[in-house]
Amino acid sequence: MPGGTVQETMHVNIESLWSGGPIQDPTYNGGNKLPSQQATMAQDMQMYRQAIFDSSNGTIDDIENLMTDAGAYGSYAAAGAFLTTLNSSDTVSNYFRWLDLDEAVARTQWTDESGNSYWREQFCSNPAEACVQYVNSTGTLPSLTYALSVTLESGLPVPNVTCLDNSTLMVQGLANDPGMLYEVLAQVRASGNATVTCTPSGSNATISVNGANEAWLTWVGGTNYDMYSGTAAADFSFTGPDPHDALTTLLNVATAETVTYDGLLQAHISDYKSVMSPFSLDLGQTPDLSTPTDQLKAAYQTNVGNPYFEWLLFNYGRYLLASSARGTLPPNLQGKWVETWTNAWGADYHSNINIQMNHWFAEMTNMDVLLPLFNYIENTWAPRGASTAQILYNISRGWVTHDEMNLFGHTGMKLEGCAHAQQLIWQLFNAVEKGYEASGDDDTTFLEEVQLKRAQMDKGIHIGSWGQLQEWKVDMDSPTDTHRHLSHLIGLYPGYAIASYDPSIQNGSTTQYTKSDVLAAAETSLYHRGNGTGPDADAGWEKAWRAACWAQLANASEFYFELSYTIERNIAPNLFSMYAPSSGSNGIFQIDANFGYPAALLNGLLQAQDVATYSTPLAITILPALPEAWPSGSIRGARVRGGMTLDLEWGNGKPTVVNINVDEGVTPRPVEVVYGGSVVASFTTSGGLEKTINFS
Repeated sequence: MPGGTVQETMHVNIESLWSGGPIQDPTYNGGNKLPSQQATMAQDMQMYRQAIFDSSNGTIDDIENLMTDAGAYGSYAAAGAFLTTLNSSDTVSNYFRWLDLDEAVARTQWTDESGNSYWREQFCSNPAEACVQYVNSTGTLPSLTYALSVTLESGLPVPNVTCLDNSTLMVQGLANDPGMLYEVLAQVRASGNATVTCTPSGSNATISVNGANEAWLTWVGGTNYDMYSGTAAADFSFTGPDPHDALTTLLNVATAETVTYDGLLQAHISDYKSVMSPFSLDLGQTPDLSTPTDQLKAAYQTNVGNPYFEWLLFNYGRYLLASSARGTLPPNLQGKWVETWTNAWGADYHSNINIQMNHWFAEMTNMDVLLPLFNYIENTWAPRGASTAQILYNISRGWVTHDEMNLFGHTGMKLEGCAHAQQLIWQLFNAVEKGYEASGDDDTTFLEEVQLKRAQMDKGIHIGSWGQLQEWKVDMDSPTDTHRHLSHLIGLYPGYAIASYDPSIQNGSTTQYTKSDVLAAAETSLYHRGNGTGPDADAGWEKAWRAACWAQLANASEFYFELSYTIERNIAPNLFSMYAPSSGSNGIFQIDANFGYPAALLNGLLQAQDVATYSTPLAITILPALPEAWPSGSIRGARVRGGMTLDLEWGNGKPTVVNINVDEGVTPRPVEVVYGGSVVASFTTSGGLEKTINFS
């Protein structure tokens, strides 16, 4: 996080700033074959399918022919950084910096040699769609300059920085040449009789402030990316208008004479709290505000833990989601925070678990932040994915995507599939049936087709020769495979195909399993998959996923080991989650563990996995994997599927009271509240129902 004194760096991230795509290369087609190849692809696909069924182990040769070069796939890119410099060489004392998770404001304070106190605040405001950096002093501030640095952007074409007016910098540049256009407008305001001057110099410019007690920089940024132009009708151009006019309007509103700095700050805080305050968690922690966070992290040990640090990391994850999931786009592999022009994995979107993990805990912790995710799927995956389905699979109904996506509808082919896909398809078909009545659809033929194909399909649940849940349809799993993914356990967590296994509808002619059989096989697979550190494994997200799965199996000791191991192994001193932290330079920032960790922690305290039908009782499980480290605590405002809000208190390692409030207008469904393997209460939901369960 920031925290400079006489010089501060504020990195500039614009969520839609990407290299690649059709804006850079007009021939870019989302990694797809050409439409003229559709007939050939249909023949080839049929040949491959038959070869798979004829093969003894399900493998075939030359499947690479289905692949297409990714083309101008691109990467999420940073746009430089604003450098704020105070003209002072004084020695600094009484220095503190912190991130206020209650207000989403980064703050720094210090004292100079003359005894003047300084205070700096930084935040990005959702209602203003602007970022702000503020500084004040008990005396007059030294002369102050603001400039844009692109020294970290070695691959980014040098932007043109000019003075829009005497207090505003205008930054205009390209992500590539040719490439996406971006612009940043940054205005400085100061108090009293201060003078603010913008001085151009070649392709750069600076703003200087003299005679101020306080000053603040407000910046807005945008690109000519347009998600709604990613359709066949728009030729998948993803190109919109020059952002200048829209940015000018935003900046004018945020910096109007009637808008004070305190007004900007309070509007930001109020908006942030509206997202965060409906939910709270207490792990019985004792706050430690005197020990720096990096020291708390350094002292943290697996299985020893620290309830305060664990609680802090949980709330940090919620802060990151509130700060990255309320724009136009959902958070990517790095959330919204990068420093360079090109980033690991392109800082893109992976649908094989990562984009899901980024949102696992959102609804359960009462955060209304999912609309950007659904808009992104609807407007980038679905339109181009319809072309992929047509060209690759010769299917004109619906759309398809594979596991790596950018902003430009990259839905082209990726190879290999496993139980992950089958379990998700089965759950998807259930969702169609459960949501059919509420949808208003009257196409009963479609519903009947879904029901028929669900009955016929392989549901992705097979127990293998060493008691494992098979990852593949063929029994080819290795007991020593410690791969980072738990693809075949997607139905254990976050799904329900395993967790809520129903023999009456999931067994087939060759599979006659009980729910206990399936859960035992899942446990065997999870154990043999290792702790998330292996030859092809050392990410934080894989450990958080393992922790959530152990919680789903009600194994408190393994749950807490994996959860605390995530922290010790993969959480950096600034609380970012790191991929391969032992690889040097402290690894690679990858945000999904910052989001997977809160979900896993919550899954140890409260579970309500979905079920196949509305007539099947929904089990709300209380404290399924409570570790000894958290003997007392509470949850307030948790959302549970079925339109319920739940409060929970526990002490001495046991629940004391549960309160459940049901929304108006819910679909009635049977509910069972479970603790310690036993049903402690049961009811049928109805609008406005309030249910209190006391434990003696």
